[in-house]
Amino acid sequence: MLKTIPQILAQIRASLTTVTAVEAFMQSKENNALVIDVREPSEFADKAASGAINIPRGLLEMKILQMYPDAEKAIFVHCATGARATFSAEQLMRLGYQNVSIISCELDDICNAFG
Repeated sequence: MLKTIPQILAQIRASLTTVTAVEAFMQSKENNALVIDVREPSEFADKAASGAINIPRGLLEMKILQMYPDAEKAIFVHCATGARATFSAEQLMRLGYQNVSIISCELDDICNAFG
């Protein structure tokens, strides 16, 4: 039986940590966390949260291990709506990252929270 994207996202999110933009901002400052925007570079160039780095969803697994090899580093992942961030967080967990959270807000809320 085929599943819809919303069904898959709900299933994945049940096993991951989700936080609001304000929670992510506060926790990222406390833990010197990494905030990853997994949108495409053109989207990131148009509007981005302060302090976020851009690693597009399609390149995440290939770049993250080289750039950030610490499995315990706190990582917050976001996109514009949460779908790509959810798939990205799942992949990061599969790679062995132990402290991954999805910022579960719209992009405007994330940008406002991060300044």
